[in-house]
Amino acid sequence: MYYYGHKKDDQPVISKLLDLAARYPTRGFETYYGKIRLEGLLWNRKRVLRVYRNINLKLRVKRKRRIPCRIKEKLIVPGAVNETWSIDFMSDALSNGRRFRVLNVIDDYNRESLVNEAFYSIPGVRLVQRLKELITYRTKPKRIRSDNGPEFFIQGFCGLL
Repeated sequence: MYYYGHKKDDQPVISKLLDLAARYPTRGFETYYGKIRLEGLLWNRKRVLRVYRNINLKLRVKRKRRIPCRIKEKLIVPGAVNETWSIDFMSDALSNGRRFRVLNVIDDYNRESLVNEAFYSIPGVRLVQRLKELITYRTKPKRIRSDNGPEFFIQGFCGLL
């Protein structure tokens, strides 16, 4: 006794996936399958996934860039002026929708604001330039505390202290 299985026609699934890929090129399988189900098509998930893989629509999973691990230190209460500075950025938008950022440098001992500057973009070079100006105006701090954002991972900032 022999069993002869018949192949199912996957052409409707292929055409639907190609149509969705043309309309939503940056989306992946989950979005496509969700759209198919919303249209009322009751195709099996495994079947749609098999066809999706066979026609090479697989999107590469983007890896998250890892921030290098830092040594965690306890927050030290500063005992004098210019012992610890805190640096951070704030971001907001104008009424026309254009975004701007504000660079804030604060002395932690007396909560004095040392720098408040607003720009449309603040590259790392400008950050280092402002800090060098501040160090010439005041003395160099023992520590600079930041939130480890991408602005703080440039060569000039790391070599500043």
